[in-house]
Amino acid sequence: MKKMYKSGFVTLIGRPNVGKSTLMNQIIGQKIAITSNKPQTTRNRIQTVYSEERGQVVFLDTPGIHKAKNRLGEYMVMVAERTLNEVDVILWLVEPTKFIGAGESHIAETLKKVHTPVILVINKMDTIKKEEILPVMETYKDVCQFAEIVPVSAINGENKQALMDAVFKYLEEGPQFFEEDTITDQPERQIVSELIREKALRLLSDEIPHGIAVSIDSMKERKNGNIMDIDATIICERNSHKGIIIGKGGAMLKSIGTAARREIENLLDQKVNLQIWVKVKKDWRDSEMMMKNYGYNAREL
Repeated sequence: MKKMYKSGFVTLIGRPNVGKSTLMNQIIGQKIAITSNKPQTTRNRIQTVYSEERGQVVFLDTPGIHKAKNRLGEYMVMVAERTLNEVDVILWLVEPTKFIGAGESHIAETLKKVHTPVILVINKMDTIKKEEILPVMETYKDVCQFAEIVPVSAINGENKQALMDAVFKYLEEGPQFFEEDTITDQPERQIVSELIREKALRLLSDEIPHGIAVSIDSMKERKNGNIMDIDATIICERNSHKGIIIGKGGAMLKSIGTAARREIENLLDQKVNLQIWVKVKKDWRDSEMMMKNYGYNAREL
């Protein structure tokens, strides 16, 4: 008897910083979504593809659901909430705590309006003792009608298999959407710009990162194919921010460039010559035209 091939779309939601991108990278086995300890790291909906003998899962990593403060914030929340009714399974990631805060309550209220199966994923189980997991599950079990509750550690992959078993349980028989070796629908330029932004998020002080975007001005392979030349621009909102991003004697910009270049070389599997400039564009986060220019999906603005 031929084995059933299942397929479907799964979205990861949760407050900013609960580990959605880390979990997706762990499942796919390769870095696609950028991670940092600062909120609002993920700005666009990123599709990654997981294929195995049981079938194919297309993951959508959405921006965190939060109270919006500007046009960019509104866009991010709208993208996240719209996804919920378009998918086959929702993975709601939470931290292993017995306190349900306002952020979680807001998400719970949003989920009560959707009919998609919700799997509660309690992440960061590596940060608590095993016996503390049950009380956390007990705290959350009545917050929503969960299809399943699965504790995991996105950072080390613990319980990843149990989570995928749960996901496949709620998928129906379906087609293969992508070739088996596909891992993302993101263009290379988009991933490169996100890797540069990740390094800036990690290295810069707290008040600057939300106000930056990265554009790839050119990306050309040399004729001999040995080196990829990439020109990129970090866009910030203030002149004072530009000075901090460049740093004393250009030291900060050099650090961002060096860290980004290493990861881009891993991604492209070739040597990279990366040049980064910094420009000031005031209030770009409230300009639809500028947001489109910096890679935010025009259909969702």
